[in-house]
Amino acid sequence: MSHVVQSLLTPHPDTWVSRFAPLVYAGGSVLDLACGNGRHTRLFLEAEHPVVAVDRSIAAMDSLKKRKGLELIEADVENGPWPLAGRSFDAIVVVNYLHRPLLPILSQSLNSGGVLIYRTFGVGNEKYGKPSNPDFLLRPNELLEAFAGLEVIAFESGDTGTAVVQRMCAVKRASEEPLPLPV
Repeated sequence: MSHVVQSLLTPHPDTWVSRFAPLVYAGGSVLDLACGNGRHTRLFLEAEHPVVAVDRSIAAMDSLKKRKGLELIEADVENGPWPLAGRSFDAIVVVNYLHRPLLPILSQSLNSGGVLIYRTFGVGNEKYGKPSNPDFLLRPNELLEAFAGLEVIAFESGDTGTAVVQRMCAVKRASEEPLPLPV
């Protein structure tokens, strides 16, 4: 498949991720959790970041398998062990995915000065379709609560007209002291 045709079939990176990607220092390592077809993996690889892309199926990542700086990990993180135990990253990106037991693991896996970019669906999204299961929908301010130890750079929550979402960009400070939540 030609590069032009492939790029037409590949969705663009989420605008929230693109907006905050420049906060990741040059050459910083990135974890793309629940990477799907790799739209955010591509974004960071093109910016010359080493990327670890994790998903329960990496079949959609075939076109990227030989890219320099990419480590693909096929793992069911909901039913198996965390495949990245002992590893940490300069950025963690999660889009359209929620598995609550991983939230503290993600915080621990972020290096000091590291950037968390998270965007997923919230309660109320059921009126738009899937996901509609409360297990996969964030409660109000849940990202703020889950990552209270990080310094929030930006947070948005609400109805976009096509989905109900929460979005957060936060940085892990050198100090482990939690910061007060923004009012």
